[in-house]
Amino acid sequence: MRYIATPWRGTYVRNVHKMTGCVFCRAKKIKDDKGAHILYRGRHSFVILNKFPYQPGHLMIAPYKHTASFERTGKELSDEMSELLKLSLKALKKAYHPQGFNIGMNLGRSAGAGIVSHFHLHVVPRWPGDSSFMPILGGTKIVIEDLDATFARLYPLFRKEGRKR
Repeated sequence: MRYIATPWRGTYVRNVHKMTGCVFCRAKKIKDDKGAHILYRGRHSFVILNKFPYQPGHLMIAPYKHTASFERTGKELSDEMSELLKLSLKALKKAYHPQGFNIGMNLGRSAGAGIVSHFHLHVVPRWPGDSSFMPILGGTKIVIEDLDATFARLYPLFRKEGRKR
């Protein structure tokens, strides 16, 4: 297997053992949206870039309230998350022109949740062949854009489309 440098992962790898608390709860407290990679803040939830994306534009929608239980959330939160999903799809389509999306939640460790105690919705833009050729034949995962470039591309679209809500 070949390796490709991903220097933005270095901070995470060096500090993962020091991390305490919830990544979403930490991010929502940061006043600098660019520094936290928060694309949009709603009343009950927010949109944030995934720091370890499967594809460029991979983002997550998370509630401000720290909870693992989606089924116990109120209608206001689930409705807002649905509206933020629509907003995210519009922005991602304008910025990246994907041919499809993976959208979903991993609820519980056995379902693949990396952050079990704070549910969140993943939105991943997809293109034909984006996940099979390099990992399978080349043993390499490639992400074509770093987080700051993704933020710069999406943030203005979230601002513009979010004002229309």
